[in-house]
Amino acid sequence: PGERTLFFAHSDGRGVRNGRWKASKLPRRGWELFDIEQDPGETTDISAQHPDQLNRLVRRMSKWRHTSTVRPIAPGENAAAAPAIPLVACDPYFSIWSTTTELADSDTTHWTGKPHRLTSMVSVDGKAYRLMGSEPQAVDALSQTGVEISATQSKYDFEGAGVSLELTFTTPALPYDIDQLSRPVTYASYRCQSTDGESHQVRLYFEAHAEIAVDTRSQQIQGTATEHDGLIDLSLGSVEQSVLGRSGDDVRIDWGYLHLASPAAETCSAMQGRPRELRRQFVANGEFAGTMQALPAQPAARSAAAVVLDAGAVGDAPVERWLMLAYDDLYSIEFMQKPLRPYWRRNGMNAEQLLAEAADDREALIKQCDQFDRELAADLREAGGQEYADLATLAYRQCFAAGKFVADANGQPIQFCKENHSNGCIGTSDVFYPMAPQFLLFGPSLAKSFVAPFLEYAASDRWKFPFAPHDLGTYPKANGQVYGGGERSAKNQMPVEESGNMLILMAAIAKIEGNADFAGQYWPQLKQWAEYLKQEGFDPDNQLCTDDFAGHMAHNVNLSAKAICGLGAFAQLCEMRGEGQLAAEYRALAEEFAGRWMAAADDGDHYRLAFDKANTWSQKYNLVWDRVLGLNLFPDSVFRKEMAYYRRIQNRFGLPLDNRRGYTKLDWVLWTATLTQDRDDFEALVAPVYRFLRATPNRVPMTDWYETETAARVGFTARPVVGGVFMQLLHDEALWKKWAERDQTHAGDYAPMPKPPKVTIRLPAADTEPASWRYTTTRPSGKWSAADYDDSSWQRGLSGFGTTNTPGARVKTVWNTPEIWLRRDFDLDTAVDANLRLHVHHDEDAEIYINGVLAKRIGGFSSDYQQLSISAEAVAALKPNGNVMAVHCRQTSGGQFIDVGLATVEPAE
Repeated sequence: PGERTLFFAHSDGRGVRNGRWKASKLPRRGWELFDIEQDPGETTDISAQHPDQLNRLVRRMSKWRHTSTVRPIAPGENAAAAPAIPLVACDPYFSIWSTTTELADSDTTHWTGKPHRLTSMVSVDGKAYRLMGSEPQAVDALSQTGVEISATQSKYDFEGAGVSLELTFTTPALPYDIDQLSRPVTYASYRCQSTDGESHQVRLYFEAHAEIAVDTRSQQIQGTATEHDGLIDLSLGSVEQSVLGRSGDDVRIDWGYLHLASPAAETCSAMQGRPRELRRQFVANGEFAGTMQALPAQPAARSAAAVVLDAGAVGDAPVERWLMLAYDDLYSIEFMQKPLRPYWRRNGMNAEQLLAEAADDREALIKQCDQFDRELAADLREAGGQEYADLATLAYRQCFAAGKFVADANGQPIQFCKENHSNGCIGTSDVFYPMAPQFLLFGPSLAKSFVAPFLEYAASDRWKFPFAPHDLGTYPKANGQVYGGGERSAKNQMPVEESGNMLILMAAIAKIEGNADFAGQYWPQLKQWAEYLKQEGFDPDNQLCTDDFAGHMAHNVNLSAKAICGLGAFAQLCEMRGEGQLAAEYRALAEEFAGRWMAAADDGDHYRLAFDKANTWSQKYNLVWDRVLGLNLFPDSVFRKEMAYYRRIQNRFGLPLDNRRGYTKLDWVLWTATLTQDRDDFEALVAPVYRFLRATPNRVPMTDWYETETAARVGFTARPVVGGVFMQLLHDEALWKKWAERDQTHAGDYAPMPKPPKVTIRLPAADTEPASWRYTTTRPSGKWSAADYDDSSWQRGLSGFGTTNTPGARVKTVWNTPEIWLRRDFDLDTAVDANLRLHVHHDEDAEIYINGVLAKRIGGFSSDYQQLSISAEAVAALKPNGNVMAVHCRQTSGGQFIDVGLATVEPAE
């Protein structure tokens, strides 16, 4: 008696049972309120008719004590449009996510899926409750009553034991200040207050596992514990510290140092040790026994850093406590074999100074983040509706966290994106092309940051082809293209794709700046690429495009559209530079091609996948630039005809990429949705993508490649291409200008590409002279790496060892088993000095010994030979004659290869 049951349902069949929603998260359109005291056939659509009533209702619901999280009716659908929720989102290595809506339902992970555990508990009047992480299981989880994701923050609400508590993770990814954007710092903030009118003693536990600072949990770590600038600072890092020694895709950093820092005045206990013991002590006593101290070398698997924050007596007034997670990687990127510092370190700042400055800036930054999040969300809603705003909000941190800002020799910001979960390439053109809208939106400094190093490479003597490169290497080593034929062959390149990308992006940058001065720095390359598209772009031959997973295809209509837009973009650049005759020539060419395109691709009620294939279709996402750049090469009828067809054929979870398969690319669907600039068309294509995010069974950071009929992920995770969802905002010139004009960095005067050092081979490998090795694929007994080990029973073979499908491999002896062990004798015909390096091509993890001494342990993979440092102990073990090199290499999937020699590396003159 006196109680009423409320039920919400959505017009597309979704619904929730009684639950608590914040007003900011309750959908405003399409939801209806059902009241069981009314006639069952009646409904009250308060979202449209009574917004004030809606807000009052939400406020009432927020006070319900029997609340639960929002639960959709459809089986398997997620409670929020977020397959995974970002907690720490700084760069490809410092990227930690929750894969469940309830923060205490699972352990947090790195984007690759490997454990990167953060654990939090709260003690209320001496009783502990879990907030984050599945351990310790004997401790009950405090009831989570809500979760909210904004552009820079993830907020969790909890309630129970007489208190309410909010835990917020803030990564201040403010785009107009690259100095701030580049900081590898995330704040964790707690806000608690009493809900029952009583005072409660509250303490907060936060733990960061040492696995965050290593690639594998078996690696050795050590820790320090210091107090400085009013902060408790616990740091963890690998013992080996092989800076920039690991490259590849499914790898994590194992150099530099993780920092857990908190205000000393509010930290009642801090300790490093075994996670299980740290948790036990907090649960039992609310603090740790003993004083904080350095952590000696031990396996990362049993190590963590933890702090206890004392909130004291918590009553009606909210009490706030906070801490910081930071990662100092020392050096972030290797660009043409030159190690580059992270951008925040460019003026000599170290980790202690970073933490002190971040602590001082915290309050102001969080206010800025709150304001930025609200303003961006409002613009997104205005541009495309609530579902679009939610989708773009989720993409925002993911895009920035898939790349790294470093400083070039002039101290200017350059950015290197990573092909997360596709092949690990760095600075890939057909990855930064789809991610570009997010960078372009916020001004020229961001837009030029990822283009500048790519263009420097393309303008160097290293790049010999008449078309643009594909990539700069394998993350974090930007030492030259590795994809397809690399620098050696045009085979498996993407010539039309990459050349079109660069011309279009340079025109977009010129549009932001109002001039083509930046393009003028690379004018010979741009002219060459325009000439290439003039000859090859209209009807591309059998080549790859960015959707390379679909394979080679000739006469690609969408790729032709990119070439046409690229030629139109080049004409714009010519005009801005005052080259009127060239502008007229290329404008006329682009117009001619556009007319031919419409005739050759026409397939009745749509346009074809390939010029020579009737009854086919594809998304023409490349056409967006015709409107964004104001090229006006194609009439509106082209866009309307395509859109009408798309709306008829799209599936429950989105529009397929083309007629060949049911999968799609999320970024391309969001580009395609903008073609007509009709709001109804846009929302019609966005709604299934939003539905996919709710329904996908794959709880991982947002994928961009999935099945439109099942919502299952096909591949790719946490890639920066999701920045492409901001394309809709670029269609609004006033809105674009508003955001772009806030650029505070004003980057320019980029340094030339570093000159590669002089490499001289001292002990040949297969790239110059294959060598004879003893080898076995059966685990040897005894100390196989020792100089005097008897390997006479092993087989003999010429290097390199591997499979021929491995990128860059020069295979002389086939190795296709999980592991291989190798040994060879050698003499050294030159004196040993500080310039001696290993000359290695590996796929995947390897360990190399010289005369029984570990010279190098390397992880991940390379796509070509690289020169790596040798341990001081191994260098000391070298002698003129009678040396032995021993190698062990492991393989998990894909290609495999191992080859090792020696080289000297001298600085460029």
